[in-house]
Amino acid sequence: MGTGFDRAIVGEIAFQASLEDVWQAWTTEAGVCTFFAPRAHIDLYPGGAYEMFFDLDEQPGRQGGEGMHFLAIQPKQMLSFTWNAPPELPTVRGEMTHVMVRLYPLAEKSTKVTLRHDGWGSGGEWDLAFAYFERAWLQIVLPRLKYRFVVGPIDWGSPPTAQELAKYLDSTHT
Repeated sequence: MGTGFDRAIVGEIAFQASLEDVWQAWTTEAGVCTFFAPRAHIDLYPGGAYEMFFDLDEQPGRQGGEGMHFLAIQPKQMLSFTWNAPPELPTVRGEMTHVMVRLYPLAEKSTKVTLRHDGWGSGGEWDLAFAYFERAWLQIVLPRLKYRFVVGPIDWGSPPTAQELAKYLDSTHT
């Protein structure tokens, strides 16, 4: 982790699942709803929507990753998309950061996922957003992805707690 432009959140996780199944989990509405968010809007092409809705009871514009879109797609290898800060950080919410997810087959039914979130400013709400997403990606989203393939899809009415997800966090991050 650095400061300014070189600051990034980086994580990885590996688990038993085919590359195809992991790709579908990240790139289809049905797939992301098994681990990432309870609702999504995805149009799988550069410039297409990559929206995750976390708080369905909130008014539009405050439900999550609204207005996000794909930047690049390499089927079954890489997807990158814009991302925004949570609504509680209004100064930087309108600023877009960048997330890149790469998939690597380790064996016939084993896959490694790496995630890099960059494009951060520094100071004030930028630092709060960075800390928020460092926890969100590394302690929640990546472990939920593994949980989804080990245990099954997330039950959004009663999602696993951070403590329950900790045992799925065999990932390394810097």
